[in-house]
Amino acid sequence: MVEIRKLFKHASFNPFEASRENIREYLKRFGSMSPYTYANVLKSLRIFYRDFLNRPEAVSGFRFPNRPFNPVRVPTRKDLQSFYKRLDKPLHKALFLLYATTGLRQHEVLSLRLRDIDLEKRMIIPNGGTSRTKRTWITFFNEEAEKALKEYLASFKGLDKDAKLFPVGSFCLRKAFMKFERETGVRIRPQILREWFSTEMARLGVPDRYVDAFSGRVPRSVLARHYTDYSPERLKEIYDKAGLKILED
Repeated sequence: MVEIRKLFKHASFNPFEASRENIREYLKRFGSMSPYTYANVLKSLRIFYRDFLNRPEAVSGFRFPNRPFNPVRVPTRKDLQSFYKRLDKPLHKALFLLYATTGLRQHEVLSLRLRDIDLEKRMIIPNGGTSRTKRTWITFFNEEAEKALKEYLASFKGLDKDAKLFPVGSFCLRKAFMKFERETGVRIRPQILREWFSTEMARLGVPDRYVDAFSGRVPRSVLARHYTDYSPERLKEIYDKAGLKILED
């Protein structure tokens, strides 16, 4: 890990023999930095000493700093409509609407292959792997995204099901979106559209556990983990009932 390499490079003591006081003195150098930086350093040290060296006493008692709460400001539907009207390529239109109506992460959409999409059911099974906090769930897209996706696919002839659906990288996508941002004054990024999706689905009455499922987040409660129906049929029923719209008021 980066922070552990820094420890071995800058510490005035032998990291393998560090005492709790050594760690305290080392952490002081990060005290004037942002709480996020300090928390990342402490998290790395805890993993290294507690889990790797089996020396939890060296990092016991250190507390993570309080992180400031910054409310998320998501664009309005009018903002999204204004931005969408500026999009001049079927590729950008399809990407925009998939991000806004699926809740998927940037890399999950860019790594999609044709075989991951069921156009008839408007269903996506992203092939993005899993982790402790992230899951690969089934999600869906609305009729607006379906139309844009079909228009985009119409320009391809005999597209291989294993081929990437969107042959574009994150840098090129960001560059394109920044161009339209300058024209509209509306800041749009894949992560912002993901946040808009979660906020809008919650406003439409979708329970948090299902919004988490659509967005690929691990359920947070026992009820959500063990007593909730996440079958494709149930998820589609909930998604369609919400009636998510972007281009229509």
